[in-house]
Amino acid sequence: MKRFWLVLLSLGLVMAFSASAFAVDVQFSGSYYAAGMYLDQTDLAKGGSSGNQSAAFYYQRLQVNMNFIVSPGLKLVTRIDALDRIWGGARGEAPGLDQSSYSIATRTDEQNIALNLMYVEYASPIGMFQVGYIHDNAWGLQNGFGQSDVNGHATGGIEYLLPVGPFYFGGIIYKESDNSYSAVNPTQTSNDVDWDRYILFALYNFKGGDVGILGGWDRNAAFKPLGLLVNVFYLQPKLTVKVGPVKVEAMFVYTWGSEAPESPYFAGLPPNVSMQDIMGDVDVNVNFGMFYFGGQFAYMSGAGSDPKNLKGGFTGGGLDWNPCLIMFNNDLTYWVGGINAPGGLNWSSTGTGTGVGMTNAWFFQVDGGVRPIPKLDIKAALAYAMADTNSPGYASDKSYGWELDVTGTYKITNNLSYMLGVGYWWAGDYYKGNTGDPSAAGYNPNVSIHDDYMVINKLTLTF
Repeated sequence: MKRFWLVLLSLGLVMAFSASAFAVDVQFSGSYYAAGMYLDQTDLAKGGSSGNQSAAFYYQRLQVNMNFIVSPGLKLVTRIDALDRIWGGARGEAPGLDQSSYSIATRTDEQNIALNLMYVEYASPIGMFQVGYIHDNAWGLQNGFGQSDVNGHATGGIEYLLPVGPFYFGGIIYKESDNSYSAVNPTQTSNDVDWDRYILFALYNFKGGDVGILGGWDRNAAFKPLGLLVNVFYLQPKLTVKVGPVKVEAMFVYTWGSEAPESPYFAGLPPNVSMQDIMGDVDVNVNFGMFYFGGQFAYMSGAGSDPKNLKGGFTGGGLDWNPCLIMFNNDLTYWVGGINAPGGLNWSSTGTGTGVGMTNAWFFQVDGGVRPIPKLDIKAALAYAMADTNSPGYASDKSYGWELDVTGTYKITNNLSYMLGVGYWWAGDYYKGNTGDPSAAGYNPNVSIHDDYMVINKLTLTF
């Protein structure tokens, strides 16, 4: 009898300690890729500082989404990034790379394992709430323009979403940067020196597409001890519509604001500085089943010459938008780094590598493809880009150059695919630097540059 009661008590304890686990359902999804890349030149200058240095290596990335379903309408959403590294390559932080632009974790963390997303999602009777490290910069187009979400950009905040029929209304409060006195910041002596972001948005879904608008206000007081308070406002309307085989995506972003001295801190600092940035993208695709073609146009305003009127550079196309294999490809910048050019001009200074994506550019691209069998997709794209504004002393030619990309993707199974791609970049004269103004720094009228190309293959698993 004692043995019976002992076994019964043991089973009771097991049930008691397991009761909470039984109430939780865990959903997994994610992706893994392993890729090999060869980049012919890391310096556009003939006889440049790095000579004819190339880059060739294998690399990989794993992302795992885990949703802990506590009850209907209540869950904990998380995402892990792990073994994000070059096979057998050096580990550590990339010199000068601001990892906060790509992830809330450091590069070293992601080379092992990093938890990059975690928030509570509660679908209440009055709307849905998300609280924690939530998705940031996720308002954009399906082609990735305007977004920096897939690459791991998350920010602490609170989001509210209210569905009303085909309409969705919402608001978000982000804490982009907190500089309060704390155990890890004990030297802070100033108050109200945080960077906060406030967003309101509305979206309407209709048959064949959607239309929406987002408005935001960034209040950055991080430089308040120096006498500056930055207020930036922005409006971002977007549209997606599909009619028959034709699909059109469009987005426009207008940003304005000021960097103003604030009393009583102001003491001989520069006068008020106004800020303005304009960008947009239109992407058209026509799908006839086996054959498809399309094109897109994008614009990002460049910086002006007036020091009191900042134009361009502080918003961009986003880290998820990679329209080419070489030009403006944020994955290439992440794994290889920026490609050097004469006069210290790095092609990634046009936007990639700054954490906002492409800036200061006029971009044009046409593409087309064929699916000879359902599992095989062969695509070619031709792109041309040029600067909106040039730096003082640079040659009048603003051309970033032309790029031709050809890729083939074979779907091995429903969850496993293999891609092989080749990109050739006819680098433009913009990268020659200062060839036209002898009085400006870095003048070199005889500089010459060469073209660049890359080969990439990638095995991708989704689950």
